[in-house]
Amino acid sequence: MYDLKALRENLDPIRTVLGRRGNDVPWDDLRKLSEDRRTQTMQVEQLRQELNKGSEEVARLRRAKEPADEAMAAMKRLGDRIKDAEGTLRNAEEALSDVTLRIPNLPHTSVPVGNDASENVEVRRWGTTPSFSTLPKPHWDIGEGLGILDFDRAAKIAGARFSVMTGAGARLERALINFMLDTHTTQHGYREVVPPLMVNRPSMTGTGQLPKFEEDLFRLKDEDYFLIPTAEVPVTNLHREEILSGDKLPLRYTAYTPCFRREAGSYGKDTRGLIRLHQFNKVELVSFTTPDRSYEELERLTGHAESILQSLELPYRVVALCTGDMGFSAAKTYDLEVWLPSQKQYREISSCSNFEAFQARRAGIKYRTSSGGKKDSKSDFVHTLNGSGLAVGRTLVAILENFQQPDGSVEIPSVLRPYMGGLERVERE
Repeated sequence: MYDLKALRENLDPIRTVLGRRGNDVPWDDLRKLSEDRRTQTMQVEQLRQELNKGSEEVARLRRAKEPADEAMAAMKRLGDRIKDAEGTLRNAEEALSDVTLRIPNLPHTSVPVGNDASENVEVRRWGTTPSFSTLPKPHWDIGEGLGILDFDRAAKIAGARFSVMTGAGARLERALINFMLDTHTTQHGYREVVPPLMVNRPSMTGTGQLPKFEEDLFRLKDEDYFLIPTAEVPVTNLHREEILSGDKLPLRYTAYTPCFRREAGSYGKDTRGLIRLHQFNKVELVSFTTPDRSYEELERLTGHAESILQSLELPYRVVALCTGDMGFSAAKTYDLEVWLPSQKQYREISSCSNFEAFQARRAGIKYRTSSGGKKDSKSDFVHTLNGSGLAVGRTLVAILENFQQPDGSVEIPSVLRPYMGGLERVERE
């Protein structure tokens, strides 16, 4: 979301900086709507000034005990004109707001310039990719062979892009959730939240999912509620329309939730396995901080997500997304990509982003600073950040593939064994 005055005065520079990222924005309509709103605002203000002068004239006539009926009738006609003008202004503001809500965030100056994922920049790698004496199996073959993954019954229950986990698979998923939450709360200083899984339209608008991405969301038929695509939505909206105390920042939250996505634009992609489902589990990290510390916070948050992969001994790399591959609301994003032996490539397991004030402006989240007394305090928009810490299903995929054994079993990473009752391997029951 942009400040309307700044947007009007800097429309061409903003369009230039966004480049291909702003291809879907109707810039000509935006310019016209902005001018229409300005014109209508000036008209309403002028009419209100005339009304004030007319009211003063009516008061003068009454004090002088002179006839005021004609002046009062003129004021009524003027009031009707103001009502009509305010309605026209309101329509102009709504139309302008709808367009401005569809403008992506401006990328930070450190973001690599590029058109698509092929121009992302690798920042670093961690770990050694495993070697196998035979061709490594994909996770769906491993899971079905162990009897812990069942895609056929999931399809019978719900349809494509769903899964059923049973036995040690279900326990391993739960172990991952608990391990991630314990690490983030006890070691990294996040406050755990259990948020609603359904949110209202203002919440979706505040974090940038609406209005642009409505087709990707699951919405209730008879209520204007949406199933959350990520815990980022309800957790960020914890402080919607609030002014936070600057000396309490940063605020850091973590939440485990199921996530729901239509995957409307993913036809033909990852049709097998757990990579791209309509319902999946994720542990999310969300941070609210001051503008001067937000990029330091991005590095910190990214490091917290990395620590989970390191503890699980999963090889991964960190990639800085280029301008053409970055999400709608982000000013800068690091993707963590874990190694999948069956695909012989790194695949995304976490995105860690700084949105700067983009979400805060849409959701009305500010902080108050003070240089002395109360009268010296001022408020400004916070910077919001979030990242997956981690996507649980994809972490399970990486464990099954990287720790698969020749006999078909899967070794459990040592850090998870206390959560698995001491179990060291997943074997067919």
